[in-house]
Amino acid sequence: MTDILTLTLNPALDVLTSIDQVSDTHKMRCGPTLKHPGGGGVNVARVLHRLGASCVAAYLAGGVTGERHHKLMNAEKVRCHVMPIAEETRESFSVHETSSGNDFRFVLPGPCVTDAELDACFDYVAQHLPKQFLVISGGLPPGVPDDFYARLAALAQQHGVRVVLDTNGPALAEALKVGVYLFKPSLRELRDLTGQALPDTDSQLAAAQQLIDRGQAHIVAVSLGEQGAMVVSATERWRARSIAVAVQTTIGAGDSFVGGMVWALACGDSLVKAFQYGMASGAAALLAPGTSLSQAADVHHLLPQVVVEAV
Repeated sequence: MTDILTLTLNPALDVLTSIDQVSDTHKMRCGPTLKHPGGGGVNVARVLHRLGASCVAAYLAGGVTGERHHKLMNAEKVRCHVMPIAEETRESFSVHETSSGNDFRFVLPGPCVTDAELDACFDYVAQHLPKQFLVISGGLPPGVPDDFYARLAALAQQHGVRVVLDTNGPALAEALKVGVYLFKPSLRELRDLTGQALPDTDSQLAAAQQLIDRGQAHIVAVSLGEQGAMVVSATERWRARSIAVAVQTTIGAGDSFVGGMVWALACGDSLVKAFQYGMASGAAALLAPGTSLSQAADVHHLLPQVVVEAV
């Protein structure tokens, strides 16, 4: 039995290229491409593996793209369980504009998943629940009921497994009705969820605290982009500023943050220490292009630079 199981229902083969300037109408001659196995839970598992965690990445995959995705996961030696589907795994396409440093991300909806494929996925998780954490990350593919993550969260709770959730939209709202251990929204996602502007630290803390008071999450970790992040529990409130690094891309920073936090929590570290590892891991992901994600050596190197303050 593994300590951590990550689940990705809509993985993607991430394709990255670069160009000096993005423009309309005309053909744009791009640079060489990078390809990485992507998807929320997949990315979290890649980071956890590098940090030395006992982890399995479970995900749906099909077609030639799914095979290429799995080969890339095998090349990184990440423990995987692929649940086959009839339709083709999607690609996600990103263009890095070198003149501005901006990333343009094109995300496709993904394959339709049948009821039988979804039942097989649920059964696999039910039969292979981890010792500590079930990480549910990424959006739902077309055709999957909004309450699927909520059903998984309820199942995990019945067996004492802590659920980490990083998703959005109706699937998020349904899962929070059940409640999770750790919820990691961006500030934009927290605004969408609450319907509030959340213009300052006090309002952001209050929104996170409200989720905890309602029993929807034990811990809320809010990523604030260039402003850093904050983490809130029933008894603790911490904030950290972003670490100054030479940014190659912002893609995958959120997944790397989750990976760093979950790894530290699985090791038995305190919440504030886990938050520091999350910040260091998120910053480390900025150092390489595409969804290369954070490397363990960079995480440990950046960790002393994380300054956390109580709020």
